[in-house]
Amino acid sequence: MADDFELDEPIDETEITEELENDNVTDEVSSGRFTKLIEADDTKKHLLSGMYKDWYLDYASYVILERAVPHIHDGLKPVQRRILHAMKKMDDGRFNKVANIIGSTMQYHPHGDASIGDALVQLGQKDLLIETQGNWGNILTGDNAAASRYIEARLSKFAHDVAFNNKITEWMPSYDGRNNEPVTLPMKFPLLLSQGVDGIAVGLASKILPHNFNELIDASIEYLQGKDFELYPDFPTSGYIDCSRYNDGIRGGAVKIRARIIKGEDFKTLVITNIPFGKTTSGIIESILKANERGRIKIKKVDDNTSKNVEIVIHLVNDTSPDKTIDALYAFTDCEISISPNSCVIVDKMPMFLGVTEILKRCTDSTKNLLKRELEIRMNELLEDWHYSSLEKIFFEQRIYRELEKDTKTWEDQLDAIELSFTPYQNKLKRTITREDVLKLTDKPVRRISKFDIKKADEHIKNIEFEVDEVQNNLDNLIDYAITYFKQIKKKYGKGRERKTEIMNFDVIQASQVVVANEKLYVNRAEGFVGTGLKKDEYVCECSDVDDIIVFLKNGKYIITKVAEKTFVGKDIIHAGIFKRNDDRTIYNAVYRDGKNGAIMMKRFAVTSITRDREYDLTRGTVHSQILYFSANANGEAEILKIYFKPRPRLKNLITELDFSTLAIKGRQSIGNIFTKYAIHKIVLKEKGESTLSGRQIWFDESINRLNAEGRGILIGEFAGDDKILVITNQGTYFTTNFDLSNRYDESILSIEKYNPDTVFAATYFDGEQKYFYVKRFKFEISNAPQRFIDENQQSYLIEISHDEYPQIEITFKGKHAKRPAEFIDVEQFIGTKSFRAKGKRISTFDVDTVKFIEPFEKNPPKDETINNKTEIDDSKAIQMSLL
Repeated sequence: MADDFELDEPIDETEITEELENDNVTDEVSSGRFTKLIEADDTKKHLLSGMYKDWYLDYASYVILERAVPHIHDGLKPVQRRILHAMKKMDDGRFNKVANIIGSTMQYHPHGDASIGDALVQLGQKDLLIETQGNWGNILTGDNAAASRYIEARLSKFAHDVAFNNKITEWMPSYDGRNNEPVTLPMKFPLLLSQGVDGIAVGLASKILPHNFNELIDASIEYLQGKDFELYPDFPTSGYIDCSRYNDGIRGGAVKIRARIIKGEDFKTLVITNIPFGKTTSGIIESILKANERGRIKIKKVDDNTSKNVEIVIHLVNDTSPDKTIDALYAFTDCEISISPNSCVIVDKMPMFLGVTEILKRCTDSTKNLLKRELEIRMNELLEDWHYSSLEKIFFEQRIYRELEKDTKTWEDQLDAIELSFTPYQNKLKRTITREDVLKLTDKPVRRISKFDIKKADEHIKNIEFEVDEVQNNLDNLIDYAITYFKQIKKKYGKGRERKTEIMNFDVIQASQVVVANEKLYVNRAEGFVGTGLKKDEYVCECSDVDDIIVFLKNGKYIITKVAEKTFVGKDIIHAGIFKRNDDRTIYNAVYRDGKNGAIMMKRFAVTSITRDREYDLTRGTVHSQILYFSANANGEAEILKIYFKPRPRLKNLITELDFSTLAIKGRQSIGNIFTKYAIHKIVLKEKGESTLSGRQIWFDESINRLNAEGRGILIGEFAGDDKILVITNQGTYFTTNFDLSNRYDESILSIEKYNPDTVFAATYFDGEQKYFYVKRFKFEISNAPQRFIDENQQSYLIEISHDEYPQIEITFKGKHAKRPAEFIDVEQFIGTKSFRAKGKRISTFDVDTVKFIEPFEKNPPKDETINNKTEIDDSKAIQMSLL
């Protein structure tokens, strides 16, 4: 074994002794510990530093090239390639025991059976190259496969079609030289991107995410056609994915993956139906329970009903918002994860970092070249077949075989005579006649003479010529041939391999906004302490351990700090509360004295964002300034104060009022307005004020189905107080919600608008039970739970809904009434306004083909009727979406 590790740099005894002296081991040398190593004449001596350098590089190169990183040509690691090669050698169409496959693979793979078995199970679970039988584990639950002696496998038809062709495979000796194994398999498909890969080598790693089977084929076709294409990951576990930072799979990019979470019908449960790639249901449940233990979320229990499909049921605590809980699950559990791809592959025996676009281009070019080589090999086979068939026809048709009957001296003379007899027909052939051709013709000629049929020979030659023309045409139009090949692969194997992971842009979830209040905040105003551990002091409010708090002192200083058990912020605290970053609706009203004897100032301001743990001042900063009155108003309320002045000569009015609503709201750095120069005796709250802020503008972002106040998407309207949002789904249901930005809406939304109880809607639908088309007019009522406004039959479906004041319907007919002209209905005259639960009125007694709303009527109201166009309807214009 030592011979395998010899280096080429022997040194003499003197050099070794000098090194040992430098290392203070001269005594050990003289004592004889290293005498045998130094004095042995037949022993090679080497520097340890050189040994480490060379051996480590050899080891690193071996791990990179032979174990962890896939090859770009076939997308396989060496162990995977050897498994597939062994299965091809064993293949007889039937299933083989995995234990037998492992044993056969060990002829080519120099490592243990465990690594082969694990790699084989992973290939089988991808359901692409290998057909499985038995218990192969579950990627959803993380259950392991059964022992190798109990499960079976065989190559899939897809693998036979795209991965094997001995005629174009390059071979090399196995590790022990007893067998040959492929350098790479002739893979005519971008398998590397389809299966993905995850490998850790020495000094580098490779992580390529799996992509959709059909999308890869489409991208290959687009590349061959000279078009641009984009590729995004697709996972067998489904779920949602945000690819905005995918960066073509190159280092530095990242994708976010979320589980699919739906709300139960009773709003008391949440159901996880898909999990992020690489996670298991047990891991998801464990992360949920840990978040619950830490107080990040509040749940009763979790049930795992997963079998073939994922079903994790989360039971919520009473009065818990399901929308906020969903956000909290994404923020604090493995329901949302981030994966950083790192596309590293072997190219020309070197690791290279390539994006998925470049990888697909190279795989497609490789497939095209392999198809070309197959065509060229087939062309040579056809030409050889044509040549021999033509020779055979001439041999029998021109009776050249009679040269064998002549009395010649030797066998060689007969062969020469036959070869000479073909000379007049050489121009009919496409290459010269060789001695091997003649030998092949003279093999059992008598038996072939009796069976030879000129007509069949001519037909066979014509078929060959036809196929030669076809192959040549494919070679001349290689790109079209490759495109046809990819289309055939998609047609044959693409069914059932549609995209499972939904691509969408994720909203940014602020942890402090969705975490449940798991702590209580207390304050000791006199001593200047604030925190969750001061349970004997004044209670402030509920909070969470990830919140920030804002504290104002009597001297005008204020600070924002993280919630802690006990924090000193300064004596004489006048206000402590939860701070929400970018909150421009919480307005602080203050009256302060500028300095010891200065003017009395008043100001209204908001604190939206400042640096944590840095002290700020709401006054001018004059020494001995003092806060005389302070209030924090969550919705911008402006109170009225009664001010009592200290008596002084020539001051007639000792009492006055201060109405904060007359002050403009400014930034936190403004010094405010001068209220008075007289000293104040006391300040009393006269009247609590109302909000001076306008309603809040709410938008709906269709890309993520969430509300926002930042102007993303389509404006729904201005909301304040108890205003509601009306949501109509394409299943014929509706519900109302508040305008909380944490609300979540699913993909079935047909329209979303500001709720107006006076708006009359008209809806057309098909009654699945009676098989008729109906129309109805109604007003929606406030309902937090989904309510169905069309027939309950499962075959019933909503066609269209309109809130035009005078809607009009166009009806076309079919069947025996197909020639009947289209009819138009004035819905306002056709049916009156009823409850949303009413069935409505049948549209027509004829055989209806289509029903659709068209341009509404424009009816002039009576002259004595006052028209008021300033209604809420204009502000609540519906966001119409496509009805599938």
